[in-house]
Amino acid sequence: MSGELLARARTWAAEDPDARTRAELEALAGAAEQGDEAALAGLADRFSGVLEFGTAGLRGEMGAGPMRMNRSVVIRAAAGLAAYLDERGGGLVVIGYDARHQSDEFARDTAAVMTGAGLRAALLPGPLPTPVLAYAIRHLGAVAGVMVTASHNPPRDNGYKVYLGDGSQIVPPDDALIAQRIAEVGPLAGVPRPEAGWQVLGDELVEAYLRRAAGVLTPGGPREVSVVYTAMHGVGQRTLDAAFALAGFPAPVPVAEQAEPDPDFPTLAFPNPEEPGAMDLAFKAAQSAAPDVVIANDPDADRCAVAVPDPAAPAGWRMLRGDELGALLAAHLVRTGAAEPEQDTFAASIVSSSLLSKIAARAGLGYEDTLTGFKWISRVPGLRYGYEEALGYCADPDGVRDKDGITAALLVAELAAGLRLESRTLSDLLDELALTHGLHATDQLSVRVADLSLITRAMARLRERPPAGLAGLAVISAEDLSAGSAGLPPTDGLRYRLAADPDRGIDAARVVVRPSGTEPKLKCYLEVVIPTATAAALPAARALATDALAALKADLAAAAGL
Repeated sequence: MSGELLARARTWAAEDPDARTRAELEALAGAAEQGDEAALAGLADRFSGVLEFGTAGLRGEMGAGPMRMNRSVVIRAAAGLAAYLDERGGGLVVIGYDARHQSDEFARDTAAVMTGAGLRAALLPGPLPTPVLAYAIRHLGAVAGVMVTASHNPPRDNGYKVYLGDGSQIVPPDDALIAQRIAEVGPLAGVPRPEAGWQVLGDELVEAYLRRAAGVLTPGGPREVSVVYTAMHGVGQRTLDAAFALAGFPAPVPVAEQAEPDPDFPTLAFPNPEEPGAMDLAFKAAQSAAPDVVIANDPDADRCAVAVPDPAAPAGWRMLRGDELGALLAAHLVRTGAAEPEQDTFAASIVSSSLLSKIAARAGLGYEDTLTGFKWISRVPGLRYGYEEALGYCADPDGVRDKDGITAALLVAELAAGLRLESRTLSDLLDELALTHGLHATDQLSVRVADLSLITRAMARLRERPPAGLAGLAVISAEDLSAGSAGLPPTDGLRYRLAADPDRGIDAARVVVRPSGTEPKLKCYLEVVIPTATAAALPAARALATDALAALKADLAAAAGL
């Protein structure tokens, strides 16, 4: 077996166009041949399969071999995508990239492969946010787009996200058809990769995106607001600064230590604003700047996170949950008349709060649940606004059919500026929504694993022995989403709806369990709804919700064997 493995490794290394990963593989093979068990295990891991291409494209750890992100894997992916597009008439492919390790190289390799296959290719003018790429697809009339990014994954990762000509990320069956073409790619020597022939777009593309982004705001609306902003060592700083200037907002106060792109993310344990400690430097900057809000983008600036002043929080600032910000932006679009009753539709993924459906119903708007991911949300007919709890917000679906952290940040600034004129805050508006619709409290149980079989076993256990009750609430329906449900395509997930408990003051509760599509995690999404009649009742309602969510977490973890 080791002989076959060594032969595969040497064959792969021989055609690897990257001297770094070629040397990595040759060194592992040489050590393995000398009896180094760790080197042999490393080779076995790299050749245990191939990095799978799916609806998230490719994403994985950088390194040599077919189970890592590297130039060989990217060239094969590009060649398969090119074959798929060529069968459908070809055209222009626009390619963007962030500032992670080798993102620019992967983007140039993709442009070369597309050009060699007879398609036209255009590269964005530099490392830019993912929403700029999503915008460019429709703006330029491209047949597809590729974004080289691993979003908020650890520094060791990179990824390859594919969009088709409608500007949305790929969904079945296109993902499987592209994967089939990738599997059919032969030796890399047979993949033409000219050294030139593609276009590098100019700054006018970015300027067009910025004008479009500013268009989400109310003309002549309030602009006086103070913001502290962190790009988290990603590519958001320059684009967000330019967007704020064009829209007429004061310049945000940057978190200087995190303003410039750095693929090693040196000040962060994990480059995701949701992770503990990720916002510490932003909160430190806020202590001296005393802004109205703190705003963060993730490294490719497609997500937006917001923190609000809270004297009870350890740093004096509280991070809003994605569901809270999703509701605030929806309420803002309703208040400003940006959403047309009986014409426009709001949408959220099934793991997000049910509050959005109630905001939409009260405003006379349509509403639709979708599977997780903007590849589904962006396809809702008549969509005016969509979000999901993982800090993703789509406020201009005709311009960007994906989550967009830049336009979301603009809307947050406009909302905060308007509330400031009324001597109110984002927290005050959240209270108002709770009094109108009931307190919708959400939380997540997220379990990161080193062994993916643990996730498979947990899902199997829940399917074989579904819980009869959670947190003292009876399970009134248990849906296995792998069979499809209520007009939704099949997905690996479970949804439990729980009975109300009027004696405890609980109107409803819901749990959704699913494996993450981009990380080795099992994710469980929890919601409880507490009726609230007066502002004085809100603290008790929040305390009840906190206790109920904690009980849901404990019972669900036990039921799943976590």
